Amino acid sequence: MSPSSGNQKRILILTVCIVLFLLSLQNIPIALAFLGKILQIILPFLVGLCIAFVFNVPMRLIETRLLTRKKPKKPPGKIWLKVKRPLSLLLTLLLVATLVFVVLFLILPELSRSMQQLAKNVPPFFNQIQQWLQRQASGSNLFSEWLSRIQIDWNKIAEQFLSMLQGGAGNLMNLTFQAIVSVIGAVVTFVLGFVFAVYVLLQKEKLGLQCRKFLAAYLPKPTAIKIRQVVTLADHTFTRFLSGQCLESAILGALFFLSMTLFRFPYPLMISILIAFTSLVPLFGSLVGCGIGLLFIGIAEPGKAFWFLLLFVAIQQIEGNLIYPYVVGNS
Repeated sequence: MSPSSGNQKRILILTVCIVLFLLSLQNIPIALAFLGKILQIILPFLVGLCIAFVFNVPMRLIETRLLTRKKPKKPPGKIWLKVKRPLSLLLTLLLVATLVFVVLFLILPELSRSMQQLAKNVPPFFNQIQQWLQRQASGSNLFSEWLSRIQIDWNKIAEQFLSMLQGGAGNLMNLTFQAIVSVIGAVVTFVLGFVFAVYVLLQKEKLGLQCRKFLAAYLPKPTAIKIRQVVTLADHTFTRFLSGQCLESAILGALFFLSMTLFRFPYPLMISILIAFTSLVPLFGSLVGCGIGLLFIGIAEPGKAFWFLLLFVAIQQIEGNLIYPYVVGNS
């Protein structure tokens, strides 16, 4: 292809892009609806890429360290080379499924017992707050008389809630149907993404080679090399960060469980697992777990809520200054 034809092709592509951009500005609702449809179509593939990236971290370790000998006496056979990748993926899926099952097996019964205990403790908790306010306002006769008139009828509240549900049965059915449709859509998206992730993990070298050929064919060589360097650096960095963050969360959860069991806090297992999972979100995740744990402890045993907050601050200092820099580091 001559240089002039190449310039004509670039001018044509640029002209088409400008025309599409101007048409989008003139029809913004249509353009947004079109982009929404496109995003809805590619969403399973984006979910699949995210799943593949996360699963690739343990799969790579299993394949390179567990299923590969450092100094083999003889080169591996062709059958083993074909089986090693599916076997490492199967072991990764079994590992993830086992972790999810263990966590659910540990936390669901504890959460059920905790919710039952909270249902029993909520009325006495409000009565204690009312009595405390009455003691604090004993010097004010008007305020004390107003507090003494406050009576919470839980049976009446339950009846009003049931009547509200009966009165809005139609809206409730519509909301339920919409929720079911949303759940089904989310499940279908996840299943399609999971299937795509399995395909990507099984064919990652082939797909990587095809992406490199695509970059070399349609981009200048320096640009293609720079993109490959950025992608390699991002993969290395996020892999280190993800593995370090998971290990740090497990250590944090173990510290909370041991300390809460030692000091006899309520719900040690559930709160420890909750904090470990929420701490996977950087910066603010552990604070969300602390807030939920503080709510549970404050209703179950209000006197220990302040001490739990102090315990959280102490463990966060240990984790932030001693554990996190060595486990996660600069990744």
